Amino acid sequence: MSRLDSQVVSNPFKTFWMGGFECADQLNLHGDRVDLLNATGHLEFIEDDYRMLKQFNIATVREGIRWSQVEYEPYKYDFSAVKRMMLAAKKCEIQQIWDICHFGYPSDLNPLHPHFTKRFVALCKAFAFFYNHLSPETPLIVTPINEVGFISWLAGDAAGTAPYCKNNGWEMKYALMRAYIAGVEALKAYDPRIRILTTEPLINVVPEFGASTEEILLAKAAHDLQYQAIDMLCGKICPELGGKPEYLDMLGFNYYYNNQWVAESHFYMGWNDPVPDPRLRSLSDLLLEAHMRYDVPVVLSETSHPLEDRPVWINMVAEESCKLVREGVPLWGVCYYPVIDRPDWDDLTNWHHSGIWDADPLALVSGRVLNEPAANALLYGQANLQQILPTAQNQHSYKRKERTSILDYIAKLPGKIMSDIFSHADDVSQA
Repeated sequence: MSRLDSQVVSNPFKTFWMGGFECADQLNLHGDRVDLLNATGHLEFIEDDYRMLKQFNIATVREGIRWSQVEYEPYKYDFSAVKRMMLAAKKCEIQQIWDICHFGYPSDLNPLHPHFTKRFVALCKAFAFFYNHLSPETPLIVTPINEVGFISWLAGDAAGTAPYCKNNGWEMKYALMRAYIAGVEALKAYDPRIRILTTEPLINVVPEFGASTEEILLAKAAHDLQYQAIDMLCGKICPELGGKPEYLDMLGFNYYYNNQWVAESHFYMGWNDPVPDPRLRSLSDLLLEAHMRYDVPVVLSETSHPLEDRPVWINMVAEESCKLVREGVPLWGVCYYPVIDRPDWDDLTNWHHSGIWDADPLALVSGRVLNEPAANALLYGQANLQQILPTAQNQHSYKRKERTSILDYIAKLPGKIMSDIFSHADDVSQA
């Protein structure tokens, strides 16, 4: 196989639209273990939840194995709950994308512990072995660690979870990526078919109006921090960790209403204001910037909005997705997350009302209540996108470009997209 042939990546997803089930299992702000797979009732009613997705033709989901639950002693694992989830997926013809670490780790461990990397690598190997023996015909798609950028801040700077640090965000990120990269290496050595889907926050950080040159540069630096974890994974920075370009299979980005803010003040720019902030950028622009930086297929791996603005948000996401797909950008999926409502990590009595279904935790049965405005918006967005998907370029596969051809690729994009790239993204595909 030639080097160029090896750069062709096939789309592994059953459906473009996906559903994500909240699976966080970390120690929360108060030091209490959360288990949102159980709190939402998903673990109990998983087959019902999967069947409900059929009305939206969703056959791909994000799930989590819950590291804190499966590793009951160091290097000893109980995958019985994961097995039940996998069997439910087979029964309902659902494709699962698995998070190995979704914020949580065993109580005797944290990313700054000397044993963290080797424990994580051992978990990756054990899970891959378990998965392949239960489902050898279906290649594993995995997110080794969810949102390294966010958990590094939450645990390393905001003291919101273990190890409850301040001013240690970089140390957390470095330690997490050391484990992440070692885990990817072990997974791909065990089974080269395994596909890696990163999931990092997609943000936009802007300077104040009338900012000085120094403040503009600081805001740009803050904006680019969102790419640090991926830059480590592909070896662009911190090459001593062993990152490689071939570890970038697909890039997932998580985007919510509060993902664009002003540097220093951290003032959130309203995404749906009657008079939009001129510094606000479109979702399609931000995803395009990420794609052009790495020349890798992208997925909107998490997105949702609480309360009454759910349908407005879904309409926006669908329209922005149509823009990218229409122009041949390899956007391979949108995951509505959480598809079933979730409570707040730090106050389990406070439900966000952000799912396609709300959840009634006091109900004697599954307690799923469809939010009809959100459901109608999703169906409408799906119908519009379906008019484009069958004939869209780069949806079934994508061939990474040589550096000399990437500029030709940019030149064929519409003028507005070109201007956005050159004004916002000065680092085009050097991964």
